[in-house]
Amino acid sequence: MLIEQQPAFVLHSRPYRETSLLLECLTRDHGRIGVVARGVRSQRGRLQRSQLEPFQPLLLDLQVRGELATLRAAEPAGAPRRLPGDAGLAGLYINELVVRLTERQDPHPSLYAAYAQTLARMSEGPSLAWQLRRFERDLLAALGYALQLEEEADSGEPLQADALYTYRPEHGPIRCRVTDHGALRGCDLISLQEDRMPDAQGLHALRSMMRELIRFHLGGVELRAWRVLRGALTRR
Repeated sequence: MLIEQQPAFVLHSRPYRETSLLLECLTRDHGRIGVVARGVRSQRGRLQRSQLEPFQPLLLDLQVRGELATLRAAEPAGAPRRLPGDAGLAGLYINELVVRLTERQDPHPSLYAAYAQTLARMSEGPSLAWQLRRFERDLLAALGYALQLEEEADSGEPLQADALYTYRPEHGPIRCRVTDHGALRGCDLISLQEDRMPDAQGLHALRSMMRELIRFHLGGVELRAWRVLRGALTRR
């Protein structure tokens, strides 16, 4: 199958054979695709390799055979996007999330849109923590694991802003006591549902909740990016 002028981002790359790269790319219409970029590690391929960097919007021509595709052409689809410092670490985190939680060649157009929007927000706007929570929410929804953020799981009653809840994977929010593990305020869940940034306490609670949910969907495995982020914060 020949795919032409497909909007895409490179999520990850690693050396492949002597002069090539094996890329994981998120495409708009075909989901995540493994792509062999032949010859780009050679002297003659240096220019094309410089385009195949994370966070840069691309248009790809691909020849797909089985699970892998061969890169036929790549061109920029916009100005290079810079994510320095913490934004770059956050970008690597969302890249690992997509690679680990998606299957190859499983289309998710809404995920591509959320990814592109998140990169734009991280390069332009404040509060990286909030942008990550929004992306995690949208990623899970795109994969069919949408969060229940409107009503209590056990009673079906609307969430109460002043109540405390714990969020159980595949079940939803249930009322709890302040001493219970993972307790968070109803107002923070409502903020996530309504796409309104909560206060610092709420952001911290939502980070813990989303990390538990992601770990659940990964079968208990920890992301490498979590360790990198912890190390970066520890050194400060």
